[in-house]
Amino acid sequence: MAKCKLEYIWLDGHLPTQQMRSKTKIVENFSGKPEDAPIWAFDGSSTNQAPGGSSDLLLKPVRVFVDPARDNAYLVIAEVLNPDKTPHETNGRATIEDDDNDFWFGFEQEYVLWDLDHHTPYGFPAPGYYPPPQGPFYCSVGAEYNIGREIVEEHLDICLKAGINVEGINAEVMKGQWEYQIFAKGAKEAGDQLWAARYLLERIGEQHNIRINLDPKPVSGDWNGSGMHCNFSDKTLRTCGDKATYEKICNAFGTKEAIQRHIEVYGEDNHLRLTGKHETQSIDKFSFGVSDRGASIRIPIGTVEAGYKGWLEDRRPASNADPYKVAAAIIKTVKSAE
Repeated sequence: MAKCKLEYIWLDGHLPTQQMRSKTKIVENFSGKPEDAPIWAFDGSSTNQAPGGSSDLLLKPVRVFVDPARDNAYLVIAEVLNPDKTPHETNGRATIEDDDNDFWFGFEQEYVLWDLDHHTPYGFPAPGYYPPPQGPFYCSVGAEYNIGREIVEEHLDICLKAGINVEGINAEVMKGQWEYQIFAKGAKEAGDQLWAARYLLERIGEQHNIRINLDPKPVSGDWNGSGMHCNFSDKTLRTCGDKATYEKICNAFGTKEAIQRHIEVYGEDNHLRLTGKHETQSIDKFSFGVSDRGASIRIPIGTVEAGYKGWLEDRRPASNADPYKVAAAIIKTVKSAE
């Protein structure tokens, strides 16, 4: 009987920025379906999710991807449950209210390849020195400006082989900074795909002694931070054809209650990135506008040209935000306006 490796991947309890944990279970003749992967236990006291005297927590498989880097292997995205099988308080996926998958999400995940030997972005000079000012690195070509392409291409290939819907990659504004884009129909599916992509990138980074830095402002000064811009739509946004409806939804994001709801889950240390500079709106302000990359919410020009049928982009989420929690907050705000 064929032995299969199931790599269970879950989020720990180090709030507000949860880290991924994983461990391998060997099973026989696995079907590739999450319902056929067994619920498994782990030590929650070692992940900041349970006290030592009562540390057993459960991993419930919810999404499975092929793992192309290992023979007979799968990536198993798992939710954390209490012993009574209720969602653990750190389980952000369970808070998503999108059972009909009416909401579609496209996450633009920025990150910095971080040199663990020099403690600088990959390609930066030795500490205390700086490369030329940002400008030539965005969508760059050539060894002087494009740093880490071999790592990024390896990640793209393995994601596509795993069945993750990566829609594009590009070098970003800061040297050693990159982005990949993931789109999925359904908030949970989008979050599952992004976490699987994050996991695979971390594993590739291990092979190159490169940390995948998701800090919102990895280098202080006149350098862009790293975000996770979130493009989203539901049936109303995709079909309404009405500017007033779009403005009503955008204004719903600007209430005091909504701003607090979103900023709380949009990433740790996001105030260092949302300064009003480097294509951001200040964290203490809210704005929206057509094609405005300095706004909190951007209305894409394609949406306007289609007669206000399309999507919106929330530019505030930081690179280290949890896509499950980002999606849950967006769904709640959009529904409140409709």
